[in-house]
Amino acid sequence: MNIEWGKLPFGYYKTEYNVRCYYRNGAWGEIEISSSEYIPIHMAATCLHYGQEAFEGMKAFMGKDGKVRLFRWDENWKRICNSAKGVMMPTVPKELFESMVKKAIKMNSKFVPPYGSGASLYIRPLLIGSGARVGVHPADEYLLVIFVTPVGPYFKEGFKPVKVQIVRDYDRAAPLGTGHIKVGGNYAAGLIATERAHDEGYSTVLFLDAKEKKYIDEAGPANFFGIRGNSYITPDSHSVLPSITNMSLRQIAADLGMNVERRHVPVEELSTFEEAGACGTAAVISPISEIVDRDTNTHYVFRKDGKVGPVCTKMYERLLAIQTGDYPDNHGWVDLVEI
Repeated sequence: MNIEWGKLPFGYYKTEYNVRCYYRNGAWGEIEISSSEYIPIHMAATCLHYGQEAFEGMKAFMGKDGKVRLFRWDENWKRICNSAKGVMMPTVPKELFESMVKKAIKMNSKFVPPYGSGASLYIRPLLIGSGARVGVHPADEYLLVIFVTPVGPYFKEGFKPVKVQIVRDYDRAAPLGTGHIKVGGNYAAGLIATERAHDEGYSTVLFLDAKEKKYIDEAGPANFFGIRGNSYITPDSHSVLPSITNMSLRQIAADLGMNVERRHVPVEELSTFEEAGACGTAAVISPISEIVDRDTNTHYVFRKDGKVGPVCTKMYERLLAIQTGDYPDNHGWVDLVEI
């Protein structure tokens, strides 16, 4: 195996094993181990027709001490259960989820990137309705699959400032829809706007609230936050996915003595921020240098020098240090995985 760890993109890289478990007759079965990258599935499965699917993303890191650290898996378990409820799928027992995640890491331990490489092991749990239905009804059979893949930064720029575009002609999710859970439909709804933004020279898009188009909602595949003075400000909306990274950054901001505000953020408030960023498991933090409103051509510039701001840098370094074991885990976020 000859992987250039420092050059890995954020994408799929084949590993050796994945783990699976079926829900049938009202109960979860035994954990199965597979070396196949494919799922045999009925052509009438509800995940294919009616969107009964949910997924998660989490990471494991190699520490300087050679130990593998899994970051906040219990929060991912809570979120996939919430997503499952949102599209009428059975929830996953906590012990089953933990066992499957750790088994997937252990069985693919040689794919955990080395300490200092800038890469990590990405873990993707996927829950789907595998039972056949013709007619809009929940399935009677479900499948949970967990696979892993080594990844580099989500945005090709890495931890460098990116440009983002505000869009109004597409919505990611409706106010009373599925924006608060992690299901594929939210991402499908944003594909056209996101790809267009890429073609126009932006890393991602910034969606506004679907009802009034007044407030910041979600930054494409990540949560948005702004820094003003000693305050960390992030949108509070039923259409925003509750990011575990954002949750962690809010705590880190508080640990650093900052004020934390989670509330509606009007578009006009962008002009008052000194720093801004997009955050999520995949991106960690992507500092934003500039946000351009596609309709009004208003430019909100945060860093004219092209450098990452001091607050984003401090929070990024603190979070990464906790994940890799270089800073004390004072909040119990990290689990050691024996490999």
